[in-house]
Amino acid sequence: MSTPDRKRISVSTSALIVLIGVAGSGKSTFAHGHFLRTEILSSDHFRGLVSDDEADQDATADAFSALHFVLAQRLKRGKLCVVDATNVTAPYRAKLLDLARLYGRQAVAIVFETPEEICIKRAGARLERVVNAAVIREQKGKLDGQSDEDLLAEGFQTVLRVMPDDRVEIQRM
Repeated sequence: MSTPDRKRISVSTSALIVLIGVAGSGKSTFAHGHFLRTEILSSDHFRGLVSDDEADQDATADAFSALHFVLAQRLKRGKLCVVDATNVTAPYRAKLLDLARLYGRQAVAIVFETPEEICIKRAGARLERVVNAAVIREQKGKLDGQSDEDLLAEGFQTVLRVMPDDRVEIQRM
């Protein structure tokens, strides 16, 4: 099935995929390499939509309100949805999973296990939105220790963990 450097995951064409990982872990790059632009619901993009600034953390509540609205509409229509946000704690994931349950959709967690030092380097090198090391360490602390069993208990049907060098194949069913 999967080897250490090649991982395959099968997802319904109407699934909710939740990307989980700290800033700089590769979530957005992964999303853009595996999914259609219209399938990706990025918290940064929604911050930009509501405030004209993707880095405006004061716009986060409004951004997620808009993201949740669009997510509900897409799930209702049976469209694949990929939520690109840090999603490092269960409370942030709860509304996403509630919507997947409401519309009877498969919920898939893809957890990015990129080493902290790589995330710090990547996030510090960004031109558009630098995330400082303390924020990344805080996010990593929240994410560490969350097992596959924890995520399955939240309501995900499938959990895939990826490292930076993994080659991932998404098979749509």
